[in-house]
Amino acid sequence: MSTSHTLSVLVEDKPGVLARVSALFSRRGFNIESLAVGGTEIPEISRMTIVVTVDEFPLEQVTKQLNKLINVIKIVEQDGEASVARELVLIKVRADASVRTQVIETVNLFRAKVIDVSPESVTIEATGTRSKLDALLRMLDPYGIREIVQSGVVAVGRGPKSITATR
Repeated sequence: MSTSHTLSVLVEDKPGVLARVSALFSRRGFNIESLAVGGTEIPEISRMTIVVTVDEFPLEQVTKQLNKLINVIKIVEQDGEASVARELVLIKVRADASVRTQVIETVNLFRAKVIDVSPESVTIEATGTRSKLDALLRMLDPYGIREIVQSGVVAVGRGPKSITATR
C-alpha cells in the first residue's frame, strides 16, 4: 500500500545538492509530487520539503541513502498531525465585468486575495492545504481558469522545537 510522506531535509546551501537529492529518488523510481527549497534562519543551510508517495519500506531505504549524501545535514518526516503544511497557488481566471463580482465572492469565501485585475481577468493568490486549494479550483473552474502556478508544499513541525536548532 502506498502512502504520501512529507520530508524536511536540511542541506548545505551548495551547488548541485538539489540535483543529487532528486536523482536519488529518481534512481529508486519514485516520483516527487512536490518539492520546495528555500533558505532557513541559518544562512548556509537550505531546507527542502519533499512530498513523495511510496511504500513504507522503500522510503526507509531512501532516507538511509539521503543521510549518506555529504551535503545532507538532517532528515525529518513531517507527521500530518504534528506538523503544519501549506501550498501557495496563483490562479488567473476569466472575469469580465459580468462575472467579476461572483469570482471575488468565491475568492473571499476561501480567504484568498485578488492580487491583479485586468478588464478580462483577475489573478488570485491562495494558500492552504491541498484539499482547500483543490476546492477553490473546482469553484473557479466554471468561470474559466486561464493559468495556474503553484508552489510545492512547505511544512513545519508544531510546537517550539526546530529541526535547525543547534542549541
